[in-house]
Amino acid sequence: MQSIPSEVHPVGARDRKQDMNVGDAERFVSVLAGAAVALAGLRRGKGAGLAAAAAGAALVHRGVTGHCNVYGAAGIDTSDKGRIEQAVAMLPANRALHVERVFTVRRSPEDLYGFWRKLENLPRFMQHLERVEVLDERRSRWVARGPAGTDIEWDAEILEDAPNQRITWRSLEGADVANDGTVRFEPAAGGRGTEVRVSLSYSPPAGKLGATVARLFGENPEQQIRDDLRRFKSLMEAGEIPTTEGQPSGRK
Repeated sequence: MQSIPSEVHPVGARDRKQDMNVGDAERFVSVLAGAAVALAGLRRGKGAGLAAAAAGAALVHRGVTGHCNVYGAAGIDTSDKGRIEQAVAMLPANRALHVERVFTVRRSPEDLYGFWRKLENLPRFMQHLERVEVLDERRSRWVARGPAGTDIEWDAEILEDAPNQRITWRSLEGADVANDGTVRFEPAAGGRGTEVRVSLSYSPPAGKLGATVARLFGENPEQQIRDDLRRFKSLMEAGEIPTTEGQPSGRK
């Protein structure tokens, strides 16, 4: 994966940008509300008025700097750092699990992209995925089987769609399992087909504890992804998924 050079900023400006954890809309409201509260407090004078003025000044400072100490303590970040960066930020660092796999499929990038981009096809090789309902060009609704027969569902949106090259997506707010990822389709060396690179980050319910509980039910996330991609390879190369123990060869 190629590295992306960082922009050059003065040290202080870079630090302030990294400290921002309040979104633009909240900042705007904080400045307006803070100014109003501060002016009202100053008009009232000492005592409660000065306390209100101080609270208003704190709100103005929150809006101007884009940093909230309460958010910082709680690990909340609503700042707009770019849609793709924001998708990753939705997954707290101490909870997110990351899996990346690369494999070669003897089909063209165009064939593989076309199949994957039609999201309704994904349950055909993603074993634990019940269905994907396309809502519009960017948004879709996913339903998967969770541990102990539970259902897990979330809405997702496509952040980047480069035909025959890559697809980047993220789950939307309120998802049972926050997730984001990218699948890339690159011609393999020597005309051997296509190198498919899948990178996925997600946060299961209850964080790492949820992942541990899932494993107790035989739902090892990394193994599950490996198995799904193996089925994808078989489906695209042979037109079917090999059966085991009388299991059906795929979803229709």
